[in-house]
Amino acid sequence: MRAVWLSEFGGPEVLVPGTAADPVPGTGQVLIDVVHANITFVETQFRATGFGPSAAPLPVIPGNGVGGLIGAVGADVDPGLVGRRVVSGTGGSGAYAERVVVDAATPVAVPDGLPLDQAVALLADGRTALMLADAAGLRPGDRVLVEAAAGGVGSLLVQLAARADTRVVGLAGGTRKTALLPELGARLAVDYREPDWARRVRSALGAVDVVFDGVGGAIGRTAFELLDPGGRMLSFGLASGEWADIGAEAAAERGVTLIRPAPTPAQLRAYTERALAEAAAGRLRAVIGQRFPLDRAADAHAAIGARATVGKTLLDVR
Repeated sequence: MRAVWLSEFGGPEVLVPGTAADPVPGTGQVLIDVVHANITFVETQFRATGFGPSAAPLPVIPGNGVGGLIGAVGADVDPGLVGRRVVSGTGGSGAYAERVVVDAATPVAVPDGLPLDQAVALLADGRTALMLADAAGLRPGDRVLVEAAAGGVGSLLVQLAARADTRVVGLAGGTRKTALLPELGARLAVDYREPDWARRVRSALGAVDVVFDGVGGAIGRTAFELLDPGGRMLSFGLASGEWADIGAEAAAERGVTLIRPAPTPAQLRAYTERALAEAAAGRLRAVIGQRFPLDRAADAHAAIGARATVGKTLLDVR
């Protein structure tokens, strides 16, 4: 089968197309014929440095999320699953390939009527956005600042916050990204590359009740300063390359709650199922900003690294 290999850490060019043996499902496993692979920012960090929650030894086929059809099953698995449309994590590696094998309990069925590309775009980002929105306890009238609002998770958070009848300001870098935000529900779109971005947020909202921090670094720290006493801050990404590094003591001094959800695997699966159901019902939409064929995985990583992407980036395998 076709696959993309990572044999050394470095720039996007270390992702090299090649071949691999076709995997065979064992007892309690299923084989998925991959149609789309999901790319996350964390995967670009792993490629560059080896950093990541599930660092596999090299050489490795990277990637941790796929959408496709179950093509075969192993022993002790219902053969009626063959042909079912599913999305699935892969255990940390193996997704940049034409086929993957996972435990039969891992895939999540894609609802009828939901395109497979939408489903795989929601696999990681949908569950994350729903988890964060729930943890924030959004209330009608809340003033909400979403950083990295044109990204995969951020674009979903804007939609969820708008549906909760909050006053949403989306923060993104560049006019292409900020132009996307009003149609998702943001009342104001602000370019964080502008030196007066914090003043613009204050002019619009006075202060904020909730910050969804997807950038970290100086942007995240400035956003923290915009919070009113009683505010909540939730961090979900470090697009700047570092976390905002706000300690519990600093938060307590300002009367701000730092919320860090710690979901169980069962809760994550439930959030994934809920995200797919919301999308199938037309209440949530993944923004798929760019797609690349499997053998151009390096170009996909380069685009993400250059901050040239909006929404979700997919690899189209078939």
